[in-house]
Amino acid sequence: EREAGRPDPAKPLMGPPTLSAAQQEALAAIDLEFQKHEVVLLRGVTSSGKTEIYTTLIGRALERELQVLYLLPEIALTTQIIARLRQRFADRIAVFHSRMAQHERTALWMRCLGDDAPDIIVGARSAMFLPLQRLGLVIVDEEHDASYKQHDPAPRYNARDMAVVLASLHSAKVLLGSATPSMESQHNAHTGKYGHVELLVRFGDVRMPTITRVDLRDATKRKLMRGHFTSTLIDGIQGALDRREQVIVFQNRRGYVPVWQCETCGWIPECDQCDVSLTYHKHQHQLRCHYCGRHYSPPTKCDSCGSPRLRMLGFGTEKIEEELAEFFPTARIVRMDQDTTRGKHALERILTAFGQGAVDILVGTQMVTKGLDFDHVSTVGILNADLLMRFPDFRAHERAFQLMAQVAGRSGRRKNAGTVIIQAQDVNHPVLDLVVQHDVDGMYQRELEHRKAHGYPPFMRLIQLTLKHRSEERVAATASALAAALREGLGDNVLGPEIPPVSRIRDKHLRRLLIKLSRSRHQVEKDYLRDTIDRVFGDTAHSAIQLVTDVDPM
Repeated sequence: EREAGRPDPAKPLMGPPTLSAAQQEALAAIDLEFQKHEVVLLRGVTSSGKTEIYTTLIGRALERELQVLYLLPEIALTTQIIARLRQRFADRIAVFHSRMAQHERTALWMRCLGDDAPDIIVGARSAMFLPLQRLGLVIVDEEHDASYKQHDPAPRYNARDMAVVLASLHSAKVLLGSATPSMESQHNAHTGKYGHVELLVRFGDVRMPTITRVDLRDATKRKLMRGHFTSTLIDGIQGALDRREQVIVFQNRRGYVPVWQCETCGWIPECDQCDVSLTYHKHQHQLRCHYCGRHYSPPTKCDSCGSPRLRMLGFGTEKIEEELAEFFPTARIVRMDQDTTRGKHALERILTAFGQGAVDILVGTQMVTKGLDFDHVSTVGILNADLLMRFPDFRAHERAFQLMAQVAGRSGRRKNAGTVIIQAQDVNHPVLDLVVQHDVDGMYQRELEHRKAHGYPPFMRLIQLTLKHRSEERVAATASALAAALREGLGDNVLGPEIPPVSRIRDKHLRRLLIKLSRSRHQVEKDYLRDTIDRVFGDTAHSAIQLVTDVDPM
């Protein structure tokens, strides 16, 4: 017997990885940058071997008896990374994330305070709060990822930015790694605040994947669609299966169909407590609210006009999984989204099966885009690129580019260049041009101009204020009073109040304000904001309204 989570001592450890010439060059550049900067951004294209550079730096830190914190955006990634690190560092590793039982997390917390504190801690964003005694290096992998942002509950923070603060308290170094760095990190690197190192060739000189765009409008007109798949994508998947290679299909919506609708009057079933339409999940045969979690029985007739003619609109991962099973009856298909990975070991089982070749097609949401490394994936399909690019958010194009570039990077990681097929209505969108060219710098320049012209990060700081109350009139009145008070000192840098896209959650009505703070007068404006909030909410007419403050919203 051995303690759960500890490696088998009978297995021999691997020595340090053999680095390619490009990796050695990047490592030497990192060493040089660390002499001048506390934080270094490593931009390495997908499959360039960033993890080997990380393990080499970890090995060096351990030789100096320092602790290393290795942050990952998604628990899905910890499974793969830990297997690699254990081969090299055995039981010097501890894992920390929210899927662990409470007693396991407590035990690790106590262990960090004792004499046998782990040398390497791998975890999601919450691992940052462990009581580390001798921290020397923080690695933030996939630093661009939105999962590093904690939205609910408080404290609301971005683990990437907090890692920089944590490291400065310990006089430690920070390495941020990504193939598609965030605008803020790139701006800090270009302006000299961070060190900057690039690794622009894939390990083993494998070529970057070939990306093909398929026009959905044209394919529909020419009747070349089968379900939600164009014939180009179907042929690509079939070719990969014939060659005994694996396929990833990315659809950024879970569930079976997003919306049911009455054909007669257009009624759509909505949640009783939230102002949002319900998503149908076929496996459980229920309609679910993805905001408050309530579920309902599917309607048999329209609540508005009584018509029994209800149709399904749109498609989610569950629907895609079903269609693929019809087109490829002999293929082994698995879905990876929040619904299939709820159990403690469910995620691990899916990834292990896919890694061992027991799965031919993996259908998934954003989870499949995040740094996963599989040898036999040759083809990737992105089903509806337009949805990603048309999101009502100033970061929509940056996010869409990152997601598509990352999911494309899962293909062809060992021998031959992979194939990526992107289905879109607007195939000539400039963001798609940049994805096809793998042009991270072009994307940065394009976005930077827009951000500068409209006063968004990295040129301004943002603070989002969300007001909540059961009475819509009261929350609207308080939001207007707060906006008017803030405009006296901040003028046009106060946006709103506006009704958010989902205007009611858990029976509370919402109003939202967005405050822009200038970098030069940041502290003064922040103090003014705090004083104004205290003054407005000190009034008994407004004191019952709930206020949620989110600094640097993502």
